[in-house]
Amino acid sequence: MIRYALGRVLAGIPVLWVVATVTFALLRFLPGGPFDKERVLPPEIRHNLERRYALEGTLAHQYVDYLERLARGDLGPSYKYVGRDVADILRDAVPVSLELGAAAFALAVVGGIGLGLAAGARRDTAVDRSIALGSLVGVSAPSFVVGAGLILCFGLGLGWLPAGLWEGPLYAVLPACTLAALPLAYAAQLTRAQVAGVMDQDYVRTARALGVPEARVRRRHVLRNALLAVMTYFGPLLAILLTGSFVVERIFAVPGMGRYFVTAVTNRDYPLVLGVTLVYAVLVVLANLAVDLLYAWLDPRIRVGGAER
Repeated sequence: MIRYALGRVLAGIPVLWVVATVTFALLRFLPGGPFDKERVLPPEIRHNLERRYALEGTLAHQYVDYLERLARGDLGPSYKYVGRDVADILRDAVPVSLELGAAAFALAVVGGIGLGLAAGARRDTAVDRSIALGSLVGVSAPSFVVGAGLILCFGLGLGWLPAGLWEGPLYAVLPACTLAALPLAYAAQLTRAQVAGVMDQDYVRTARALGVPEARVRRRHVLRNALLAVMTYFGPLLAILLTGSFVVERIFAVPGMGRYFVTAVTNRDYPLVLGVTLVYAVLVVLANLAVDLLYAWLDPRIRVGGAER
């Protein structure tokens, strides 16, 4: 197990290199540059800026220089936020996006699995139809519609929760619910389908015939086997939610990576775009690894690298 985990971590290094290379190339081939303003800069000032931010020389020279600095853990200075390094900006923004994403992920997992289990265990009942209708609305409604509705209802109308900013636990409730709405609804649909299929299996009927309590049947035989397929969805979901949502962060004025990423793209802030993209890639690799390792807990029969988990 440890050898497998280390192997997957090492295998993620080429993935990060590919992400860095592709992002570097796309940024350089986009029209315009970081210092292309309405007012043309004098040649001396432009030359000093290019030398300050390592934009001199050919693209190959800039690429090699970037990889060397990246290997040392140096993400470079930001073009937009003068006097701040990309690492400093990410140090402030990443924890915010991680807190928001973790809260949304917990809501999506607990709510989605709970609702899916309730609907799958009570097929063709009022409970099943109500959950199906609610999940359909959750999947169909865009994030900005959900966020605006929550702000109008609970923020401005009832005044129960803050409508924006990020200054304490209560400020995370509305953006986390907004971010979790779609994945919660989809997880409920997926769990419901898997639970309904497992409920018809012979081993479930046998357990009931042997007098096993219904709660134990659902927990040990139904839910555990149904989650094997659902876990495949939670891997990419974890990575997406942990990196935050551009739309949700802008709606609620959350100072996470989404805000900085949009600003960096608009201003051609190459180092900041590359830094945020690499953080996203690292989280995707780690999230997929975590889901693969969770399969061992759900089904010990699964083998990884020839060794039984």
